[in-house]
Amino acid sequence: MSEVFISSAQEPKAAGERDPWLALVTVLLLGAGLVMVLSASSALAYVDNLSPLYYFERQAVFAVLGLVGLVVASRIDYHYWRRWAPLAAAAIVVLMLAVLVPGIGIRVNGARRWFNLGPLGTFQPSEVAKLVMAVYLAHWVEKRGQRISEIGDGLLPFALILGGVLVLLMLQKDLGTALIMGGIFIAVYYTGGGPLRHLGLLILGLGLAFLFLTLFASYRSARLSVFLNPFQDPLGTGYQISQALVGLGSGGLTGVGLGHSVQKYLWLPEAHTDFIFAIVGEETGLIGTTLMLAGFVALCVRGYRAAYRAPDRFGLMLGAGITSWISLQALLNMGTVTDTLPITGVPLPLISYGGTSLAITLTAIGVLLNISGHGGRHALRRRRSDATIDSGGRNRGTPASSSRRRASLPR
Repeated sequence: MSEVFISSAQEPKAAGERDPWLALVTVLLLGAGLVMVLSASSALAYVDNLSPLYYFERQAVFAVLGLVGLVVASRIDYHYWRRWAPLAAAAIVVLMLAVLVPGIGIRVNGARRWFNLGPLGTFQPSEVAKLVMAVYLAHWVEKRGQRISEIGDGLLPFALILGGVLVLLMLQKDLGTALIMGGIFIAVYYTGGGPLRHLGLLILGLGLAFLFLTLFASYRSARLSVFLNPFQDPLGTGYQISQALVGLGSGGLTGVGLGHSVQKYLWLPEAHTDFIFAIVGEETGLIGTTLMLAGFVALCVRGYRAAYRAPDRFGLMLGAGITSWISLQALLNMGTVTDTLPITGVPLPLISYGGTSLAITLTAIGVLLNISGHGGRHALRRRRSDATIDSGGRNRGTPASSSRRRASLPR
């Protein structure tokens, strides 16, 4: 089957109409994000002796750059990125190592995750790594073909790659991104035909590793304690989450009105970044938060639809990896702000302030749009036919038969 898919990647068919609903949901969420950054950051910018529009203007610049990336990526055949996948993966690993070096990377709140680019602000390599690793993993698994179902030539090397990336992220003290990266790896492994028993081992291993990292790091175990009882120490360790809950509760059904948040006046730390969803709830109420949640659900549905209608395994895995990344990150952020999940420290995609995250997320959605342009019912039939031709005489547990079954899921 891998030979069939490689040949189709070398001679890709012209993309058809890209998913207009995916594009529309993306633009609506981006617009909502710009409005909320303007509202949530104005007080902080004034206190920092900056223009009240400082953070909004910078976010708008990166939104434009991201939209350019979206348009360009949506017009470039997604198979093109395969040829650069190994080189890009090696480059991003070097950058993630370099950020740990004192004098090169900068330390913020005890973590080393950023480069200081002067007037351009900061650059976080781990945000770029999400897209790069999604492409590289899809390329790596597709190249493995049926060997992905083996332990020695499939599961073990895949787990080693995953472990290496997670070690780099934990050295940066970035548990949130590590969780998201784990989600990308699992999505690609599953849609690439990895056996369910091996997938279970991966999930079990990740769960135990994250549990160990949480319980044996004092600040992470403190976050877990805050999650269980956010109002136990409302002026100490529980201050941020308790203020977020107060903001959400103050919004009621319809909110206090755009621009009228009280929490943004330095009551809620990180109000324009990781905890911007609390300001959304305070200013727009339950109606606004529900609409935003619905927007992410729609983006998730259209993203997975594009992935499952892709004409080959590479498109299937890449689309699933990107969609899982954005969906899981949105879930973790909103779960943190509502105290449904322990604090993980990840931005809300397309909404939170952060230039690198915004630009890379928009570019990744551009790749999804290109995958959607290649998909369709005819693509599903072609992929099913290719899998059938290649799977003659093989067991039901092989990647070919797994891909055939997954291609048959409801559209």
